[in-house]
Parts: sequence; C-alpha cells; structure tokens
Amino acid sequence: MTAEEVASEIGFAMGTLANWRVLGRGPAFVRIGRSVRYSREEIDRFMRGGDGETQPDREASEATGLQRPQP
Repeated sequence: MTAEEVASEIGFAMGTLANWRVLGRGPAFVRIGRSVRYSREEIDRFMRGGDGETQPDREASEATGLQRPQP
C-alpha cells in the first residue's frame, strides 16, 4: 500500500506517516527506491493497537534486550 492509501485508511495525514518514519514509530514500511510501501498485514496490526514501533526497532530491542522509553 502507498502512504497515501494508508493515510486515507487510518485517518492520519501523510505528513504524520512521514514523521513517524523518521522517528521510527508507526506501522513498519519498506523503501523501494524512493517509494515507501506498507503491507496490509502491518497496517492491520497497527490498527489493532500495535506498539507503535517499526519492525527494525522491535528486532533491535530484542537483540540488545533494551526497551524503547515510553513517551
């Protein structure tokens, strides 16, 4: 799914998704060249109340045993 499709579906602005990507928050995504794509499964997980961490953040936390500080 494109960022535009996701923004429309979850009710957040595309700018919010862009900010989340920079901050390592929100649904996990992949870059394909300059494009950003989201999987349906990740959007569904996020909408069910996911933890707000992207997949690389979770893997890093598990590998180091560190937890992300809560805002």
